[in-house]
Amino acid sequence: MRLGSTRKDLRADIDATGYFPELVEEGITLAVAEEELLDFVVHHEPTFDHDEIHRHVTVLALTPTRLVVGHTDDQPAEPPATGTHAASSTESVPLSKINSVVLTRVVTQPERYRPGSGGVGETWLTVGWDGVRRVDLEPAGCDDPQCEADHGYTGTMAGDDLTVRMSAAADGADRVARLVRFSTTLQRAAAV
Repeated sequence: MRLGSTRKDLRADIDATGYFPELVEEGITLAVAEEELLDFVVHHEPTFDHDEIHRHVTVLALTPTRLVVGHTDDQPAEPPATGTHAASSTESVPLSKINSVVLTRVVTQPERYRPGSGGVGETWLTVGWDGVRRVDLEPAGCDDPQCEADHGYTGTMAGDDLTVRMSAAADGADRVARLVRFSTTLQRAAAV
């Protein structure tokens, strides 16, 4: 993948998922509008639930001013409706609002790792812009085993905007490399 990726390249990656390509592409195209497409990554994530498959496609598109995040999911039809339904949404995040871009690379046998040799088995991209916060609460207590007082709650608050994970085993080494490349491009763009 090179900077200055074309919309034709984006469409080819969306087509490769085989998952409602017209719907997925249109959502991203509407959001990107006339801006230049600098880079993108497409992640298809099927999940299995007993005898059903549920599919989810995430498309991240980088323009000179924004990160466009698209999600398309299949949805069960609500009775009395039947058939397949899909929900497709896009979010445009100004690069100036992004406050963290974390790239995590997992390497097996790190003692043998050499830059540029591949060997990255898994990659995580986490992007934060404080659009979504997660609060984990639990009852607070004290060290006195006889205490029966109500100590309220304690907890943590963490940003939970976007995480994309790809692995060589599930997605292929080329997809992992693409996510690394996109992540580093995003890190540079968001740091300006």
